[in-house]
Amino acid sequence: MLEIRRDGHAAAPHISCIASSREDLRQVIHEYKDKDIRHIVALRGDMPSGLAASGDFRYASELVKFIRDETGDWFHIEVACYPEYHPQARKPQQDMTAFKAKVEAGANAAITQYFYNPDAYFNFVDQARALGIDVPIVPGIMPINNFSQLARFSDACGAEIPRWMRLKLEAYGDDTASIKAFGLDVVTDLCDRLLQGGAPGLHFYTMNMAGPTSTIWQRLGL
Repeated sequence: MLEIRRDGHAAAPHISCIASSREDLRQVIHEYKDKDIRHIVALRGDMPSGLAASGDFRYASELVKFIRDETGDWFHIEVACYPEYHPQARKPQQDMTAFKAKVEAGANAAITQYFYNPDAYFNFVDQARALGIDVPIVPGIMPINNFSQLARFSDACGAEIPRWMRLKLEAYGDDTASIKAFGLDVVTDLCDRLLQGGAPGLHFYTMNMAGPTSTIWQRLGL
């Protein structure tokens, strides 16, 4: 991340607190501050395989509070949220309560898990506003390049692939060109509907492949 900054590009480090000690995170946070980084994405993260202890923090809200206690208002802090709800949440209200706790701890904005149903996003934003959560909620966008990979990711993280999309993608089989073409059409339309509906921006999960995201930007005229 520091190498990206040295090359003259803006960058926001992602800090995961799971299985980390308070002192380790303190060192990381202050190193970023010393390097004049002002933007952080604060996440709980997933427990590494084989580890039984969660570390000094159990929730992202605790990490956000720790960053604020250590550095005040130095950082613009973004957190994660889940329009289709976190897979570990027992009830939707539990997930919204966890999101509100992150904001109350000091988060400035949120980035959602990716989704393909715009109504899920708009409904989530309405629920958040009703609870008094007033930070920007930026929709997460996942371009479609590889259906089998996308299906695995979605099953693991709880992001729904609508049935009509899943059946269409399955029908293409190994026809990679058709999958990518269909994916570009679907995701571009999704982005357009989100922006037209008032989304404050878009956050792309590029998976280290800039091409599809660049094409979507061009189609949107951004």
